[in-house]
Amino acid sequence: MEPFVFHRGLAAPIDAINLDTDQILPARFLRKRRSDPEYNTFLFHDLRFDPVGNENQNFKLNQEAFRGATIIVGNSNFGGGSSREAAVFALEAYGIRSVIAPNFGDIFYNNCLKNGLLPIVLTKAQTDQLRKTLHQNPGSRIDIDLNEQRVSTDNGITYAFEINDTAKNNLMLGLGQIGLTMMHAKRISEFEARYNAQLYSEC
Repeated sequence: MEPFVFHRGLAAPIDAINLDTDQILPARFLRKRRSDPEYNTFLFHDLRFDPVGNENQNFKLNQEAFRGATIIVGNSNFGGGSSREAAVFALEAYGIRSVIAPNFGDIFYNNCLKNGLLPIVLTKAQTDQLRKTLHQNPGSRIDIDLNEQRVSTDNGITYAFEINDTAKNNLMLGLGQIGLTMMHAKRISEFEARYNAQLYSEC
C-alpha cells in the first residue's frame, strides 16, 4: 500500500453524525470489484446522487470547492455500523487519504489503518473548529504530518493527535498485513523446509 508520511490536501467538511459504513458504501455495491473503474462513484452513493443518477449539489464532495478532496473532516461515530472493509476501499478509490473525526467505529478505524488510510481522532471541539474553518474557507488545504503527529490548517490552527506506534510505523513504511508477512518470507520458507523434511523422514 502507498506509504503515508506527510500529506497536504484539499479538505471537505461533512457534518453528519453517525455516518455509518452503509452510507459510505451501500450494501448493493459490495459485490463490485475494487478494480471496477467506477468504484469511486460508489462512495457515499445514495448521498451524492439522486435516484436517477444526478449529483446532489448539497453534498460537499459534489460542490466545486470540495470536488477531489483527499481529506474528510467528519463528525461523531464516523464509520460505525457493519464491518465492511469495502467502505474503506471506496474512500481510497475516491482518493481520500485521511479522515479526521471525534471518534470512529472500531472496525472501520482498524480497516483504515490496514489499508493505508489514516484515521485521526481529535476532540469534538477541535473537529467542530476544523469543519467551521472549512465551511468559511472553501477550497482550504490541511497538512497532515504523521511523523510529527500533527494536523495544520493554512490559517494557523495546529492540533496534535495520537496513534499506536505499530500502526504509525506500518503506515509510514506502506506495509499492510501481507507486506508484514512477506518481511518474514525467508524464515517462513526455512520453517517449511524443516517441517517437510521432518514430516517425510517419519514416513
